[in-house]
Amino acid sequence: MAKQEEPLTGEALVKEVCRRIRVARSYWDAHNNAACRGEREKALALYNTLTKEQKDQIPQQLRVWLRYRSEKYFGTHRTPPKSKRKLK
Repeated sequence: MAKQEEPLTGEALVKEVCRRIRVARSYWDAHNNAACRGEREKALALYNTLTKEQKDQIPQQLRVWLRYRSEKYFGTHRTPPKSKRKLK
């Protein structure tokens, strides 16, 4: 998969944010927390680049999940994930 040369703007950026939130929610529903955390961070980084008008274009259900519900489980107040391998 090739990386895009130009950063997304306008409607394409809004669609990408929605897509990433939906992917993160599907990982959440599948109990794949590590993948969910990564997708959520990517979605949140893109979401923070949006203007107020663009943020209003994102469905409210997705915005709520990204900002509030997922913050409850992945916020900075939570214990960070540990490595599965043991250190000797």
